Amino acid sequence: MNEKVNRRGFLKRMAGMGALVATSQLPVLAEDDPSVFPKRGRYERLMLSYGTVNIGLEKPFSILHISDTHLTAAYPHENEKKQTLHTKRTMTFGGRQEEALRDSLAWARDHVDYVVHTGDIIDWQSEANFDLVKKYFGEGMTGCMGNHEFSPSMWLNDVKEERTEKFKDLSRSKLQEVYPFNVVLQSQVVNGVNFVTLDDVYGYVTQEQVDLFQKEVKKGLPIVLCMHVPFHTDNIWRVNVKFWQREAAKLGSARVPDPSGDYRIQREDPVTRDFIASLKKEPLLKAILAGHLHFTMQDQFSPTATEYVVGGNFLFHGEEILFV
Repeated sequence: MNEKVNRRGFLKRMAGMGALVATSQLPVLAEDDPSVFPKRGRYERLMLSYGTVNIGLEKPFSILHISDTHLTAAYPHENEKKQTLHTKRTMTFGGRQEEALRDSLAWARDHVDYVVHTGDIIDWQSEANFDLVKKYFGEGMTGCMGNHEFSPSMWLNDVKEERTEKFKDLSRSKLQEVYPFNVVLQSQVVNGVNFVTLDDVYGYVTQEQVDLFQKEVKKGLPIVLCMHVPFHTDNIWRVNVKFWQREAAKLGSARVPDPSGDYRIQREDPVTRDFIASLKKEPLLKAILAGHLHFTMQDQFSPTATEYVVGGNFLFHGEEILFV
């Protein structure tokens, strides 16, 4: 699960098993549709935000952080459930998800050193979606699991989807074959910074992951934690509730809404609660990268770490983060 390479090593190992990926050989878009922003820059359709992580590096670098692409592909021979999901969920996400992903990677090729995708690159499991994962990850992208990665057929699934390790075990081995990184926890050192990706797709972490993370701490390197579901701060949770309760257009109170869902799990699951508490005291933690919420926001997680939540890549969102 651990690997130390420099940038030259990344360039030589395009499909390397890590949390980041070199961008010098990422796929390039074909000629842009001239009807889209014909008088503007090639990449202005991208909704990019920016952040800086100050570590004191001798050699600074930058990454493109994207999340929640929600690819909705299905081959004609796949079953009726996959065809239904393809129709309905493509409508949900606008039908331009792969274009958004390709645009993002083409931009990254010329503007940043590495790319990290924090989950939900697919919307549900299908042969066609898995082939797209292999296409893009194989050509230069890797990251961590999202909750949709574990969904065989969403609400059409014969087996009730449960937010448990037992449910994830039903498809974890298949996902491990498709995704070129360890789906439980992965570590990779880049320019002296340890990027650790982990699976927290249902809001909690396991004791196994905590133990593995502590081994990373012992390396004594600055740590960037990359995962799908953010560890909610009060500010992130307030925005999340407002964003998803779309009728609540204006704030009636500054009170932090009562925790539910992932935030409740993070506060009540003892392993996760203790892990978060220890992270807040860990001076080596310099940043947290997450997605899942479909909006972009930054908030202070601890005295030494900012949490960066990035909006949905299906809407052409991404963020460039500089490490200096």
